[in-house]
Amino acid sequence: MSEVIVNRVAESSLQTIDLEAMMPAEEPVLFDLKDYLFMGLIVKEKEFRTSLQQTDLSGYAGKTVLVTCSADAIIPMWAYMLVAALLQPIAAEVFLGSKEEWKKQKLMHAIATLSLEAYIDQRVVVKGCGDEPIPESAYMEITKRLRPVAKSIMYGEPCSTVPIYKQPKSTA
Repeated sequence: MSEVIVNRVAESSLQTIDLEAMMPAEEPVLFDLKDYLFMGLIVKEKEFRTSLQQTDLSGYAGKTVLVTCSADAIIPMWAYMLVAALLQPIAAEVFLGSKEEWKKQKLMHAIATLSLEAYIDQRVVVKGCGDEPIPESAYMEITKRLRPVAKSIMYGEPCSTVPIYKQPKSTA
């Protein structure tokens, strides 16, 4: 007698959301203001403008550019504005901050714009394990987005979940 093994997880109506899959796949390019500072510490307007104008921008064309300063320097606001004005016409995106901050912002945007249609009255599992670290705030945001529409929300893997929310039974 041959026993048939049934994969109940595969046959279930669970909808899985993988936040890691929502992370940006592209590698951004770094624009370090330190390279444009006088003695690596001070912004001198004339020299700063001149060095920006002499910069070869071809490496930034069509890319996401992360603007940062690796030196412990005080950067005036107008310096960031000059860099944005320089890069915006050629870069796909210009972002002020670290790679982690940029990834977090992109993930939060993906969650905020996620179509919820497929999750209405569904049992949803938010995948918990992966290779890429996911910010805690992303788990909060996806829960806030799903709670009004999902029948239930769970955390983990479809075979082993932690219940997060269950829609109250209707009294009608």
